[in-house]
Amino acid sequence: MSTRTKLELTWIGKDEEPRLEPRILIEDPELSYHAPFRVSENDIFDNRLIYGDNLLALKALEQEFSGKIKCIYIDPPYNTGNAFEHYDDGLEHSIWLSLMRNRLLILHRLLKEDGSIWISVDDYESHYLKVLCDEIFGRRNFISNVIWEKKYTIANDAKWFSDNHDHILVYAKNKEIWFPNKLPRTEEMNKAYRNPDNHPKGPWKATPLHAKSGSEKLKNFVYTFKNGIRWSPPPGTFPRYSEETLAKLDENNEIWFGKDGKSTPARKTFLSELKQAGIPPKTIWNFDEVGHNHEAKEEVRVFNENDVFSTPKPERLLHRILHLATNPGDLVLDSFAGSGTTGAVAHKMGRRWIMIELGDHCHTHIIPRMKKVIDGTDQGGISKEVDWKGGGGFRYYRLAPSLLEKDKFGNWVISKQYNAAMLAEAMCKHMGFTYCPDDQVFWKQGKSTERDYIYTTTQLVTREIADQIQTEMAEGETLLICCKAYTANPDDYPNITFVKIPQAVLKKCEFGRDDYSLSVSQLPMKESVEQIEMFGEEDGQ
Repeated sequence: MSTRTKLELTWIGKDEEPRLEPRILIEDPELSYHAPFRVSENDIFDNRLIYGDNLLALKALEQEFSGKIKCIYIDPPYNTGNAFEHYDDGLEHSIWLSLMRNRLLILHRLLKEDGSIWISVDDYESHYLKVLCDEIFGRRNFISNVIWEKKYTIANDAKWFSDNHDHILVYAKNKEIWFPNKLPRTEEMNKAYRNPDNHPKGPWKATPLHAKSGSEKLKNFVYTFKNGIRWSPPPGTFPRYSEETLAKLDENNEIWFGKDGKSTPARKTFLSELKQAGIPPKTIWNFDEVGHNHEAKEEVRVFNENDVFSTPKPERLLHRILHLATNPGDLVLDSFAGSGTTGAVAHKMGRRWIMIELGDHCHTHIIPRMKKVIDGTDQGGISKEVDWKGGGGFRYYRLAPSLLEKDKFGNWVISKQYNAAMLAEAMCKHMGFTYCPDDQVFWKQGKSTERDYIYTTTQLVTREIADQIQTEMAEGETLLICCKAYTANPDDYPNITFVKIPQAVLKKCEFGRDDYSLSVSQLPMKESVEQIEMFGEEDGQ
């Protein structure tokens, strides 16, 4: 009987999951922006910029976009150890980990089965975050910890080490079916390829015919080439190719025997074939390949020179990520949008995008930046590399207010800010229906299946109204009526279900809360706090 240790990360408040209200999104056409004409047939206009608490915004996206996001990149606020000076270190970790866990749970549901998530983080929380992501995404779906060299200078005033790198944790939704795109070869890599024998396939490099592993049956493998040279793999190695393959390579003059024709044979690996295949990405990304913080600051300065982020991400970094993780037309999500680098790069690369941001920089940074991108006047970052000319657009959304509010007597009532259409859409989300109002049939406001509908009204539903609806219903159709009150007898309508609002949704979630940023005021002071700990459970197997 063998045992294994099941590791789990625990902290104060981990099990207290918020009961999130599935808000609707309200477009503000004055802040939405589109190019006045198509620049190319590949222009994408239906991108989304969402202003509001990012946890509520993710919940708002969940119904429509679950299983549809190909790539998620997030650059969450790093837990530096300085933000909560009146609380002990364990409590600060608890705040940060709870903030991350609640969001990662929804992000996992939003990912496509062949999608991936990329998370920027520094040394302070990277190892805790790795264990947390193992729990949510599955340790088997961990792809890599990429090291990004974010600075090219040494901090001479560093007390211990000069902090020159960040981590990017990469997870797949399903590692069995997710694979990154290959990277193009660099000119430096190609310098080693020559064509001394003028082979029609072009430049090549000699590569060994043997491999480190193989079948024990081939230990005594010997092959004789057409020039009479006999070859066998060196001791402890195995032939890389079968006799049939070696014969084909020999026939096509793809074996190199050295300048004198008598050297150890090697395969000619042609550059033209490698260029088509590309190369896999390394786990260390140097600043000269994907940019650095100073480069990113200069990119931000172009559209807001008065307020430059301290640690923005360069466009070249996001270009590398999106090249590996997506193809044109794929959907990209960034729920900590910051200065909008993810959306800018995704837009230039022909990817669809959704960005979420609560801070004022949604208006001071992201909107001005995306306007320049769409107008084609942003020629910084990766613009010249991808030959960006402008085009496309985005829709700007705000989170709707909470559906319910308290009246002067403390009773929950429908918010006065909701009109009939907003109420109908909100009730669809709460009750698990897709909002798709029928222009011809007033009571078909949404559906859960092809024959199951929902109708929401603030009117009193009388017997006369119920009779009218029933006569219009086709055989096999069912209907959920959400109303303030009804006098119709439910027993007389076997295909109609009646529920009252707000009672029907009151216990489903938490209403009236707009901020899930987890401030320290929501947690106990340090005298009653225990440190975070890693613990193991013996799991019999």
